[in-house]
Amino acid sequence: MLIKYGLPVLAALALVLALVIVRRMTPHEVAASPPLAPPSSPYAGQIGATGLAETASENISIGVPVPGLVAQVVVRPGDTLHRGQPLLHLDDRDLRAELALREAALELAEARLERLQKAPRAEEIPPVEARVEEARAQLADVETQLKLIESITDPRAIRLEELEKRRRSVDVAAARLREAEAVLTLLKAGSWKQDLQVAEAEVQQGRRNVERVRADLSRLVVTAPIAGKVLQVNIRAGEYAPAGLVAQPLILMGSDAPLHIRADVDEKEAWRVRPGARALASVRGNSSRQFPLQFVRIEPYVVPKRNLTGDAAERVDTRVLQVIYALPAGSPVYAGQQMDVFIESAGGKN
Repeated sequence: MLIKYGLPVLAALALVLALVIVRRMTPHEVAASPPLAPPSSPYAGQIGATGLAETASENISIGVPVPGLVAQVVVRPGDTLHRGQPLLHLDDRDLRAELALREAALELAEARLERLQKAPRAEEIPPVEARVEEARAQLADVETQLKLIESITDPRAIRLEELEKRRRSVDVAAARLREAEAVLTLLKAGSWKQDLQVAEAEVQQGRRNVERVRADLSRLVVTAPIAGKVLQVNIRAGEYAPAGLVAQPLILMGSDAPLHIRADVDEKEAWRVRPGARALASVRGNSSRQFPLQFVRIEPYVVPKRNLTGDAAERVDTRVLQVIYALPAGSPVYAGQQMDVFIESAGGKN
């Protein structure tokens, strides 16, 4: 009895359970409003574009002139800076040691020049004058002895060699006197002009060496190129800062206000863009608030699109015309935010 009626009952229950499961798994179409209203335009004819908020100066990627170890980072994101204010310091110990060496060499060259300029010392002249007087006295002495010998009339009283020796002694004494007088004249004349010129050139060279090292030191202090705000800091003290083009900027900054919107218009729609055309923008994901934009300029070179939105249907090989607009002052928008932009056009709806 159980076998006769039990199996059909179980089969019927299984069929009912299968129908319930299938019904529950079948999707139902429900008419519902989207969680976020899509962006809309009040213009009869418009051009839709993707925009990116940026600073009016355009974002500036700060680099370093020479690679080196970062000793100190003195700014943080959000800091407002003046032009020339330090951003970071590179390690400068080797250049400071070289600067001390160059300054010491300059001091030595300046001391040599000063010694030449002040020559002769007053204390140096009296000893040389005394040697001149001594040489003059010696000359007078040998001349007197020569006269005494020459006054002897008897040739047998003196040898000829002695007479010649006395005459040579006079010549030697006269030469020593001339030498002493020349030394005195040279001493009183001071330093030689060419020696002074060489010493002055050495001083100038020393000063240029010091200036060069100081210039190299100043390059190790990276400063703000403009007055603006720090947007990003991607370097820390103790890290190595490479010079040249890097994938991620060490420090990103730009002018404080106002913000600009760089709208990418598809090249197929570029012919419809009019200089000075009105435009509205809203932050991506919040179309409830729109900001009127002020036309700034059109960059007349069509470039490959780089501002990607993440849309699955978006083409990455598109070229775009970039139109720059200014946001109103005080708009609650941050640099780097994506914007939906509508530009007024007389060429029909997009």
